[in-house]
Order: sequence, then C-alpha cells, then structure tokens
Amino acid sequence: MICNLKTPSFGTTKMSSLHQELDEIIKKSSLIRTGNPARYRLQKIMDNSDQSEPYKKLTFGERDKSKPHKTILLVGETGTGKTTLINTMINYMLGVKREDKVWFEITDDQSDRTSAHSQTSRVTVYEFYLQESKTDLTIIDTLGYGDTRGVELDKEIGKGLLNLCKSAEKIHEIHAVCLVIKASQNRLSDRQIYIFDAVQSLFGKDIAENIVLLFTHSDGMHPKNALTAVKEAKIKCAVNDKKQPVFFLFNNRQSEPADEEHDEEYEMIQELAWNRSFRGMKQLFGFVDKIRPKSLKMTQDVLQEREQLEANISNLRSRVHVMELLQNELKQTQAALEQNKELVKNNKNFEYEVDVVFKDKVDIDPAVASVAMCCTVCEENCHYPGCWWISGLSRCSVMKDKKCVICTKKCHFKEHVKGAKIYVTKTKKEKRTYEKLKKKYEKEIGDGVLVVKMLEEELQATEKEKINLVNEAFHCVETLEKIALKTDSLFTLQHIDFLIEKLKEIIEPEKAKTLEDMKKRAEEKHDFSGMLKQYLPFDIKK
Repeated sequence: MICNLKTPSFGTTKMSSLHQELDEIIKKSSLIRTGNPARYRLQKIMDNSDQSEPYKKLTFGERDKSKPHKTILLVGETGTGKTTLINTMINYMLGVKREDKVWFEITDDQSDRTSAHSQTSRVTVYEFYLQESKTDLTIIDTLGYGDTRGVELDKEIGKGLLNLCKSAEKIHEIHAVCLVIKASQNRLSDRQIYIFDAVQSLFGKDIAENIVLLFTHSDGMHPKNALTAVKEAKIKCAVNDKKQPVFFLFNNRQSEPADEEHDEEYEMIQELAWNRSFRGMKQLFGFVDKIRPKSLKMTQDVLQEREQLEANISNLRSRVHVMELLQNELKQTQAALEQNKELVKNNKNFEYEVDVVFKDKVDIDPAVASVAMCCTVCEENCHYPGCWWISGLSRCSVMKDKKCVICTKKCHFKEHVKGAKIYVTKTKKEKRTYEKLKKKYEKEIGDGVLVVKMLEEELQATEKEKINLVNEAFHCVETLEKIALKTDSLFTLQHIDFLIEKLKEIIEPEKAKTLEDMKKRAEEKHDFSGMLKQYLPFDIKK
C-alpha cells in the first residue's frame, strides 16, 4: 500500500494539502530530483513481467472492488506530453498543491523506452488505487503510438486492449478516450490522422460521445487553430451544447524546477502553469464523473472481426497463389498429353515434366512479423501477419468454439502451432509418367480426355474455395461497416485494392463497387497512399 490518503472524488472542487499524509507518501517514494518542486517516484507494488502479453501493467496500491472505478485511455503521437498528463492526473488525485513544493510521478519514460518489455509492448496500464479514496483510476497509455516502425507494431495496441478485456482483471468499460494534441498545432499531420483513425477503428460507434480532446502545452488561450485542424480531419468526438468539440487545456511546465536567478518571475509562470493544468484536470474528471461509460463488448467484436478479416485475406492470398500454380501444373499436363497424343491413344507409357506445387516451412521475416498461427493439417498460415504470443492457442482471435475459422478444414486448435515459422508455397521440377497419371485416378482414361476433366474438376474446386474466401472477406468488411466507429482506417484500406480485384474476378461487381465507394470516401478526406507506403512493412499488392 503506498498511502492512506483521503482523496476527493473527481467531481469535488476542494482539495487540501494534507501535509502529514503527503509526508507519508514521500517516505514511501524514491527521490528523483531535489528542488522546487522536489520530484518523487511513487512506489509500485506490482509490475507484470509476462512477455507473452502485449501490454505492460504497473499497479500502485491495492484495489478495493467495492469502490467505483474509472478507466481512461490516452492516445497521442510521441512527444505530445502524455507522460506529463498522466503524472498531473496523479498529483490532482493526491490533492497536491503548488505550495507543497512536491511533484509525484508514476511514469518513467526513459526506462520504458529502454526496457526489454517495452520493446514488445505498445500499451502500458497504470492502476492507481488509494486506500480511502472514493474512486480508483486505471490509465491506459498507448505508448509510442504512431512511430515510424510500421502498422504491424501499432496493431499491438488492439491486441493489448483485446487481451485486457479477456484477462483475469478484465477491463469491461471505458469512461473516456483522450486524444492528446499540442495546442499550438494548426493542422494534423498525416501521422496524427493515421493514429486517431486507427484508434477510432478499435471501437464501436457508441464510443464517440466519450472521446475528448486534451490540448497540451497550452498558454490558456482558446485553441482556435488546433480545433479547426481537428474539424478538418473529421475526428469523431464528444460535442457540447453548441455542437463544438469537448476539449480541455493543459500546460506541461508545472513540474519544472525553479530558476534561482529568476525566482520571482518563475513563481508567477509556474503558478499560471499549475493553475492551468489543474483546472483542466478538474474539468476532465468532472466530465468523466458525468459521462456514461461504454462497454468494451462491441470493441471486442470489432477487434475480433478485424483480426479475422486480415487473417482471412492473408490466407486468401496464399490460396489464390496455390490455385494459380495448380493452373500452371494443369496446363503443363495438358500440353504433355497433347504432345504425346498418339501414345495416349495407344495407351502407351511416356514421361513428361511439370512444376509441382509443395509447401515448405520457413523462418518468418522479422521485418513483417514475429510469430504466426499455423495449421499442421491444412499446412496453412491461419493468422499471419498480426499474430501475437499468447497463452493458450484457443484464445487466438482466429479461433471460435475451439476451432479455427480460417483454415480450409476449420481444424481444432490442437492441430495448430504458434511459432516463428510459416508455410510458403513453392514449386519444383518433377518427372512424371503417364502410367502414374492413370493410377492417380484409378481408371482407364482412353484418349486422355478423362484425366483432363479430373484435373479441371480439381481446379474448379480450388476456384470455388477462392470464391468462398473472397465473399467471407467482404462479409468481414461489411460487418466492420455496421459496428465499427471508423472503418476506413489503414487497417481496412490496406486490403481494399486486393479485395476489389478479386471480387471482380469472381464476377461480383456490386460488392466491388461497395468497396470502391469506401475507398473513394477515404481518399476524399485524406491522402492515404503516402501513409500506406510509410507505415506498411510489406507490398500490399503482392
């Protein structure tokens, strides 16, 4: 337990310093830096070290499940000031005032960036529990979201949220999704639009009224340009009675140390910064107190559908490739029968060469992914890329009722393996004989017509499989359109061109038109082509 401090509820306006209680907290904290204010790091009682989970959890205090609990999700580009915001929330809850000349922190950006765990996790969860506080707080920080390492790493945020929903200490609901933006911005960069679109694509449509804007580095003036940038980017968020976005202002300099040479001037600036940030925090928590939290059930559905969509299309591409290779094998066999027409007619044996299709298991390219879920029966990559190390194969997002929804035979999860290898379709030259070809079908084939027919039937079966997969993938997009707040994010758009092409091949023009319209709407708002090239670690048209 880190303290025994009575903390006012989020809606309370009065906060006292309670010096004795602060002294107790200081005794249990580690000094980071002396000065005015002196900075202390609160003692955590738990830090999960499970490398198999795509999130990091730090717990301060012990939870009392009889208390009301608030959950806030922070989203913002690296460098917008999320770390200072998190620490400001904690100092606000502790009732710290400027005259106390102390500042408490629970984050450690430097160690987060260099720790082995943070290299694999994209979500950090701070659980903050005070023994006699009326309310507990969980802060979910999307650590480093939107850096230059690619979409695959950013997808881990979705995996982290999904696993949090399924974990022992389940997060069932979100009170506020906070989009963090610098108050000085007059336009949102392509990267920021990508970040916010990606996050909005994680949730159901009912979350919009819980999304608020947090403007950092504010001088207290109305952020006119930043608000215009948000509106132009068509960011969905809560609105007030005047139909304007709900936002809160914060100054990020309240924890900076005093400058001894300009002490009086510093005190005035520091007080303004402190008051601005704590006023913004009071308003934010007032909003959180009043707003109705949103269940993450629909979010789980969105994430599940999106994971299955991507796995489905990836698997589809692989099967289409197999089908094209089988087509080539069929043509080579047909050519051999044609060239040896007389021998076929006289039922004489002969030898010919074809490119035979086979599956090989190879190491995954680390630039694309680190792990894959593969079916050992179908020899298919059921979840790749985008899969994650997770305890229990049945918990993988491509599993439903303990069976895979992706592989050809819909095999049981026990027929699957998760590892750093995938199946790759290859061909090799192979000598074949007419006698073996006849044995394959166990019939006398006369003039050779029947064998061609049998091979064509195999090809038709593969084509039927392709049609089913394309339609299944389209259905996933349709489902996302119905339940997701934001469907035209890069996560969906990266598959659009490929799926449109395949829908046209199977003569589904209306479905192809639906996706073309979706793509057109997205392109009218933003230039996604540049972002696709920047964030995707592979050629999406392959």
